[in-house]
Amino acid sequence: MSFVESVLAQVPEPLRSVLVKHRELLKFAIVGGTTFLIDNGLWFFLKLTVLDAKPITAKAISVIIATIVSYVLNREWSFRTRGGRDRHHEAALFFLISAGGLLINLIPPYLSRYVFHLQVPFVDRWVQEVADFLSGSVIGMLLAMFFRFWGFRRWVFPKANARPRIVPDPE
Repeated sequence: MSFVESVLAQVPEPLRSVLVKHRELLKFAIVGGTTFLIDNGLWFFLKLTVLDAKPITAKAISVIIATIVSYVLNREWSFRTRGGRDRHHEAALFFLISAGGLLINLIPPYLSRYVFHLQVPFVDRWVQEVADFLSGSVIGMLLAMFFRFWGFRRWVFPKANARPRIVPDPE
């Protein structure tokens, strides 16, 4: 029994059916949670150390690194039975859709900092950091997540069951 099957066995039946039905979305969300931690950990590290004067650049770098991790995890796990394209074409489309997601992700923190002036010296450092987190890590990431899920299913991994599911040997 795989790890996912053992976890699903612990979930009550009405919810288990919903999770199985929306398995791709659930896996995509788990990958998103993982890359959320990578993105935010790296973003706050960069903007509080070497890129303290360039928070948008720090966010762009952290999103790019999280996107590379996301490609590997989504291709090999979330959408592992989907395909329909040559790998280089698939990767190019993945990173193109992700670039659109990056731009969407950067709009809220840009607005927060440079339009609403939620940055030092106009506000306290604590207010700035909370505004950065809410705008970049919550609002921007949620908007980008919906865009990416739609774009990945539509263009990057368009065909369901294009690659065979690998069923582990029960022995």
